[in-house]
Order: sequence, then structure tokens, then C-alpha cells
Amino acid sequence: MRFAVVTGVSRGLGESIAKIMMESGVNVVGISRSKNDSLQACASQNNVTYQHFTCDLGNLESIERTFNQISEDIFSQEPSIVYLVNNAGVLEPIDKSMNVKSSDLAYHVQVNTVAPMVLMNLFLKKAIDQDVQLIGTTISSGAADRPVYGWSAYCSTKASINMYTKTVALEQDELKTQNKVIAFSPGVMDTQMQTKIRESNKDEFIEVDTFRSYKDNNLLNETDAVGGVLVNILTDESSVENGKIYSVKDYL
Repeated sequence: MRFAVVTGVSRGLGESIAKIMMESGVNVVGISRSKNDSLQACASQNNVTYQHFTCDLGNLESIERTFNQISEDIFSQEPSIVYLVNNAGVLEPIDKSMNVKSSDLAYHVQVNTVAPMVLMNLFLKKAIDQDVQLIGTTISSGAADRPVYGWSAYCSTKASINMYTKTVALEQDELKTQNKVIAFSPGVMDTQMQTKIRESNKDEFIEVDTFRSYKDNNLLNETDAVGGVLVNILTDESSVENGKIYSVKDYL
């Protein structure tokens, strides 16, 4: 029995990943602030299970409480493998770094860096204790590799996720566990996040016209296509390269 835990399943890439996992015969646990009724229907159609847990990833106590509930349930069923997909993330605040409010920055780092790190740490520990293979990924971004005017928080948190991924993979290799941890850069997709980017003020985000051109010229990938690439990578367990920062550009 295989299980996938996916954050940010209410829409966009997270919804696509959850559906494709279930279509592949994987039982899915979704984490988000709001429910997505279509995922329950997808589970029924594919004879797998779907459970949803409401969680504010900006709250550490909520994350730990949700993990305890999920892990008690899925690990009691003696899974053959568990996939963790840290998909949820935020883009805001978009502005020059000197104008960013401290509270907005703290929330951004909590959701984009602390939450996925905490979840990965907890699931790795549980997987080792239960002798179950974990293959985990966190959604990264091309912004992790280059500075973007107005995106100081986003670039920094995605860069930190990449280094966290490499470090954890190094540890798992040294410990000779069966676990693998990767990151995945999904490129530009047709999502609500892209809509928010296009609505940015040029004074706050100097590259806004470039991102508007992606939409105008149909250069945005559909989330189902991107999600399919990631699911294929994760579920080909023997071929997953521990610590690798995968990019959708190499596949689409």
C-alpha cells in the first residue's frame, strides 16, 4: 500500500499532483487550509483513499498536530512507501526588501521554509523508526538560483530549500537509509500565483512585463503536465537521484 502526503491541494499544482497520484493507484492525504471536493471524487473513481486535513502552515503547533494525526493513521497501515510533496508556498511580499514588513517576512519564511523542513524532518524520523521508505520533495523555483528585483523573500526561501534538500540527502546517504529527498522546480505555470505576479506594480516588481508576456504568448505550462512529470520522477523510486534539484525544463 502506497501513500502520498501533499500540501497545498486546494488548487493549482498541488491539486494536479494529488489527482495524478490517485490515478496511479496511490492513496493520498491532502493538507491545505480549504478542502477540494473533487479530490474525494477522484479517489472513488480510482479505488484509492483520500483524506483531507485542514492546517495553517504558518503555525508550527498546527503543523506538528497535523503530522501526528496523519502519521498515526498511515503508518499504522504498514505502507510499502510514503511520498511527501511539500507543494504549498506563498509569493508575497512582493516589494523592495527595504519596504517589506517584518511580520510579512516572518510569515513568508514560516510557510516557504520552516513548514516544509519541519514536515520533512518529522516524516523522515517516523519512516526510519517504522522501517518504511520515504521519498520526499519540496517545490523549489528558478528564483532560487538568481536574484529577482522585488522577490528578496521568495528567492531566499527557495534557495534555502535547495540547500536543505542537499544537506538532508547527504545525511541519509551517510546513514545508508532507503530514503531519498529531492527538490523540484516547476517552471512557469498557469496558476493563481502567476495571476498575482501579473497584477504586481512595476515599482515593486521590475520584471512584471516579462511575466505578463508569458501569459500573452501562451508560454505557461498546465499544472497537470508539470504534476505528471513530478509524479513520474517520484514513483520511479530506483531512479530518483537523492539530493538532486530537478527542473521541469528537462522534461517539457
